[in-house]
Amino acid sequence: MGILLRLAASAAAVWIATLILPGMEVTAETIPGTIGTYVAIALLFGVVNAVLRPVIKMVGCGFYIFTLGLIAFVVNALLLLLTGAIAGWLDLPFEAGSFWPDALLGAIIIGVVSTVLNWFVKNGDK
Repeated sequence: MGILLRLAASAAAVWIATLILPGMEVTAETIPGTIGTYVAIALLFGVVNAVLRPVIKMVGCGFYIFTLGLIAFVVNALLLLLTGAIAGWLDLPFEAGSFWPDALLGAIIIGVVSTVLNWFVKNGDK
């Protein structure tokens, strides 16, 4: 149950990012299609992050240290752009926009909103 709530929180975070940023949009024609697209993008972004982020952190460890972790914003934005490209290949009606400001600010918004929403989801630990 917790993973579904976390997925819903991520989908809500993507929705809020598309509301705030004009270059980031979902162009589904129906309400169920729009909700499904948000859930699919949240799931896709989570998979892309889970697969690529550890590799990028290991390879780019020096950049993370040199920039005091600020390169993480750039990496997150690039992963969001990759998610948008994969969504295009899968014919999902999602546009991530350009790197600046859409992907960079979108990644920050998605990260902050999903973190805040996940505070309310129980881990299952006793």
